[in-house]
Amino acid sequence: MTESEPRTSGEKEPPVNKYEGKLPPLNIFLHWCKGCNICIAFCPQKVLEPDRDGKPILAHPEKCTQCAICWLHCPDFAITSNYK
Repeated sequence: MTESEPRTSGEKEPPVNKYEGKLPPLNIFLHWCKGCNICIAFCPQKVLEPDRDGKPILAHPEKCTQCAICWLHCPDFAITSNYK
């Protein structure tokens, strides 16, 4: 199927990449995270917010300045940068 052909009702839309073809600024390994929220508290740009389990999620990835505070202070090494 080419882009000019219309989609049929049985075909799914491609997933929308909210990072526009780029990697997100951070990787958060939730299975390593114990939910201490140090990363959320220390983030100067308020990039991270707690999910319903209290673990961090990238709420505002476009604001991330790669300051390294979150991954340097994470006691579980659950956050890494995709850019540095």
